[in-house]
Amino acid sequence: MTQKKIVVIGGGVVGLCTAYYLQQEGHQVTVIDKGNLTSGASHVNAGYLTPSHIIPMAAPGMVAKGFRWMFKASSPFYIKPRLNKDLIQWGLKFMRSCTPAHVQGSMQAILDINVLSKQLYLEMQGNENFDFHLETKGLLMAYKTVQAEKEEAEVVVRAKELGLKIEQLDQATLLKKQPHAPMDIAGAFWYESDAHSTPELFMQNLIEVLKGKGVDFILEQAVTQFTTAAETIKSVKTPIQEIKADEVIIASGAWSEPLLKQLGIQLSVQAGKGYRLNVNQATGISLPAILMEAKVAVTPMEGFTRFGGTMELSGINHKINPKRVAAIARAASEYYPEVTITQQEQEAVRCGLRPLSPDGLPFIGRHSKCKNLVLATGHSMMGWSLGPATGKLVAELVSNQKSSLPLGFYAPERKYGFK
Repeated sequence: MTQKKIVVIGGGVVGLCTAYYLQQEGHQVTVIDKGNLTSGASHVNAGYLTPSHIIPMAAPGMVAKGFRWMFKASSPFYIKPRLNKDLIQWGLKFMRSCTPAHVQGSMQAILDINVLSKQLYLEMQGNENFDFHLETKGLLMAYKTVQAEKEEAEVVVRAKELGLKIEQLDQATLLKKQPHAPMDIAGAFWYESDAHSTPELFMQNLIEVLKGKGVDFILEQAVTQFTTAAETIKSVKTPIQEIKADEVIIASGAWSEPLLKQLGIQLSVQAGKGYRLNVNQATGISLPAILMEAKVAVTPMEGFTRFGGTMELSGINHKINPKRVAAIARAASEYYPEVTITQQEQEAVRCGLRPLSPDGLPFIGRHSKCKNLVLATGHSMMGWSLGPATGKLVAELVSNQKSSLPLGFYAPERKYGFK
């Protein structure tokens, strides 16, 4: 195999995992990031590995919910109304994808890439170069109402058909599993397939491994221009240097759309803002959970408990909405009566921008506009879960190897909505 000079644009979990697997194949890799690798969605997420998340974000009922929630500042899903061409085009594609046929046609592809990614995370955890927090305790889908129970029960039927193990727990049974954090709920579905991690620890560990293996990093420099010839990218420019490349990987998350426009590529990716609150006091929480009605994720991490949530489409910005922060804190106490998130912990909130594709599936693959361009973006709410699998698939593609999974479902130029 020929060693290639490869530029990976984006230093989030997808970009770094891509760099890892490309380096494993013997390529010379340079990672470019406009930040310093200490912030962003890869550092503030729930840390879930989610084979359970078989339903794409684009699903029947989401459009109606979106309109209902649009004018409520504390709602779990919020789109800031604005006349923006890219948002409107994204919205039309999203609506086209919110069909039963799309859900049915996507589930196996979503499951397969999640299962592969979990396997790769576990392989890395067993590698002597790695030392990070990862536990396989499953995931609770906790509900208070009959309506939420009914909605998740429909997902459970589909998940079981795909081979996942799920158990329904009542409040008393759950208390035996998690005795130090009583929950005020009607019950929960426990997906045994899932796992959870502490994102910051993995990211720090992965960066150290990459540097030790000779991966170059160009940090705090945004990509400003591509030099192209004959439908091929020749080099990537930042304000202070130019890097020649045999292959270019776009793993720039929520910033992918404006970057790709420089190459004449229209790719619909909207920034979906999510918030996280860290609770350093002992909560007794030992099992990850999604609080269904509140749409809040709860994760027992290494030394603290994280509460995260909201999906806010308001463009690329890091403005914090106090009402949305308060809604997450309120949900924590409503589901865990013995847990209180202090004002100080609420003020230490951070947010990250998730790259939302219109149909909820990632973009992984080549684009016809450029012969040596590979896209690895648009992972929606599953970026953390899918980082290793995406990196592996990209490395296989670049190295002309047989792919671990069929890439058709993730093709950047796919049509939206199943017939």
